[in-house]
Amino acid sequence: MQEYENNPIFGHSIHSRMDQEILKSSLNGLERKILVLLNEHKGLKNQLKTLQGENQDLRQSILLRDDQLSNFKNQVKITKIVDHIHPEDSEVSELKRKVDEYIKEIDKCIAYLSK
Repeated sequence: MQEYENNPIFGHSIHSRMDQEILKSSLNGLERKILVLLNEHKGLKNQLKTLQGENQDLRQSILLRDDQLSNFKNQVKITKIVDHIHPEDSEVSELKRKVDEYIKEIDKCIAYLSK
């Protein structure tokens, strides 16, 4: 500690062993606080990274759900069209059958995407 005696950075000289011990204790306390802050910073960085990953996953999930909702809306529109077709005509009946098959295929695709 002799290099600190009469050092202008400290603004005074260190005269006693007691002053040196107080300074040493203060420095040790600061070091502990710095280590605590560094550990907390590291933990917060890890937490941020985890939350950013979860956020990205949730955004993807929202996009998938939006697509599913759009498909369901299309399915409802198709169903309404099919319900308004008059079944007397054989071509219309064939069209209705094909639309029903199309709806079943859409349902299979949605079920697959939901997995």
